Amino acid sequence: MVGDRASVNGRDRLVDSGSEPDEKTVEAALRPGTLDDFVGQPRVRRQLGLVLEASKLRGRTADHVLLSGPPGLGKTTLAMIIAEEMGAPLRISSGPAIQHTGDLAAILSSLTEGEVLFLDEIHRMSRPAEEMLYMAMEDFRVDIVVGKGAGATSIPLDLPPFTLVGATTRAGLLPGPLRDRFGFTGHLEFYSVDELVSVLRRSAGLLDLDLSTEGFQEVASRSRGTPRIANRLLRRVRDWALVHGVSRIDARASSSALEMYEVDSRGLDRLDRGVLEALVKHFGGGPVGLSTLAIAVGEETETVEEVAEPYLVREGLLARTPRGRIAMPAAWEHLGLAVPEHAAFGDPAVRQALDLTEE
Repeated sequence: MVGDRASVNGRDRLVDSGSEPDEKTVEAALRPGTLDDFVGQPRVRRQLGLVLEASKLRGRTADHVLLSGPPGLGKTTLAMIIAEEMGAPLRISSGPAIQHTGDLAAILSSLTEGEVLFLDEIHRMSRPAEEMLYMAMEDFRVDIVVGKGAGATSIPLDLPPFTLVGATTRAGLLPGPLRDRFGFTGHLEFYSVDELVSVLRRSAGLLDLDLSTEGFQEVASRSRGTPRIANRLLRRVRDWALVHGVSRIDARASSSALEMYEVDSRGLDRLDRGVLEALVKHFGGGPVGLSTLAIAVGEETETVEEVAEPYLVREGLLARTPRGRIAMPAAWEHLGLAVPEHAAFGDPAVRQALDLTEE
């Protein structure tokens, strides 16, 4: 069914911030190529620009860079920009793909001088590979062990200077020794609606789309502060306009298109609304346990906890407490319901739990 994109693992949702393989080509066409073209993240942009410019003036490779933040905010794009700004080739890999020291040694030994190595989800590397990376980042050398047991021999291998760009959605999982070896760390924040409008204007120009200011605002306001989602919604609005013969897309057209895909005015999709409706209508706003809530919406507990809840919590629609999940006043208001006087968030014990602890 059109719009029913929720799945057990949280992918295939129109408002999912992850990137699917079949849309990476389209994303690549919309990516900015320089820091000047990159929209948003002004603090990270200024700091990173200074690091890169200083490296070029010194005639040396740039310091290693760690980029953290939720998916879809531009970490991969910034890695590509770093390579472009430094005039260097880019090598792309990921933490899950490096599970043995041999995997990492093969990549490092084939790097050329000044090359930029981008490791996405770097926190998911295996521990042995991680320890090999320490020496590579600091001394530009690795020790390759040949043989096993008592006859094993360690062969030192010098590496050309390179720049490692690591990206992570969970910076807290990076061990201290690895985090400390990065010369620059930038944390990417969610975008404001105005920043997303700027992203969409640039993308619309590349896609040859004609949107009104209100049309851009409508798409941006439903994009969860994430450029990747904004561009994905823009492409769905483009499809709707093409099929309906609409040449200039205004707020009404954008709204109609996104409502057909079940993305509401606050960026919630079917799964998000299902969680809120179950919590409010079936359980009186909670508190209710995660497993019970998952059964009520017909999803796995991991899907509710990892896919739906983060955005609902960030929007102040749902809260996690030691007693279970509870709906906040904004949840009733969003569903067009009156806030009951007996709601759980009015319980002093729950209010104290919200202030002091969350699970």
